Amino acid sequence: MKKVLLLCVLMSVMLSCKSVAVKNSNTKETTSTTSSEEEEGSVYFKATGNEPFWGLKIGKEKIVFTSLIEGMETISFDAVEPIRAMDANVKMYKVNNGKITATITTQQFDCQDSMSGEVSPYTVKIEINGKTLNGCGKYITDYRLYDIWVLEELNGKKVTLSDFQKELPRIEINSTENKFMGFGGCNSIGGTIFFEKGVLRFSNVASTLMACAPGNKEAEFVKALQSTNTYSIGDLRLRLSNPDGTLLVFRKVD
Repeated sequence: MKKVLLLCVLMSVMLSCKSVAVKNSNTKETTSTTSSEEEEGSVYFKATGNEPFWGLKIGKEKIVFTSLIEGMETISFDAVEPIRAMDANVKMYKVNNGKITATITTQQFDCQDSMSGEVSPYTVKIEINGKTLNGCGKYITDYRLYDIWVLEELNGKKVTLSDFQKELPRIEINSTENKFMGFGGCNSIGGTIFFEKGVLRFSNVASTLMACAPGNKEAEFVKALQSTNTYSIGDLRLRLSNPDGTLLVFRKVD
C-alpha cells in the first residue's frame, strides 16, 4: 500500500512540473512574439542593396544600416526628420552618430532588385564613409490597419441605416498587399491604398454599378474616402482626415 501511495505522489509531482514547464514555455513564446511585433511596428521603412549587400531600417527611434563591408557591419543613428523636396516625393535624411556621417535619400520611383528582380516603389541612395550605395526600398504599412471597419461618422455626422439601403458602409484593409475591399452602402467597392509614415490614401476605387435608392449617401462616402490623406487609430476607431478635418470615423468589428 505504501508503494502505491508513493507512486501516486511521484506521478503527481511529475505532472505538476510538466504543467509548469509548459506554462513557462508558452509564456516565453508569447513574450517573444509580442516583442517582435512591437519592434516591427517601430520600423516604418526598409531598404536593401547588392554588390555589396547592405540593409537599412528607418524607425521611430533609430536608423540602422547593416552591410558586409568591413568596419561597417552595423551602424546605428538616432532617428531624424527628413528634408523634403518641394516638387517631388523625395526625402533626405542627414544623420551623424559622432563617428560616422551619412546621407540617405529616398525617392518614390519604381526600383528593381538587380538579383531577385523584385520591384519596389522607392529608390534609395546612401552616401556613407566615402561610398555611394544604391538600392530599393518600401514603407511598412501600419499593421493596425489590417482589419474590418464599419462606418460610424461621415463628414462629422453620425450615420444610420436610413442613410443607406441595407447596411452601413464597411472597408476591409489588407495592409500586407496594400489593398482594400468592402461595401459602400449600395455597391461593393475595392481599390488600393498608398501608405507612408503618417500618410494614408485610398485610390483606384472601383465599384459595382447597381443603381442606388434616392437619398443613399454612398457617393458622399466614396468621395470622402478618396479625399483623405491622414489617419489615426485609437479606442477601436479608425479616423480618416485631410487638412479640412475628420471626414470618416470607423469602428473596428473584427
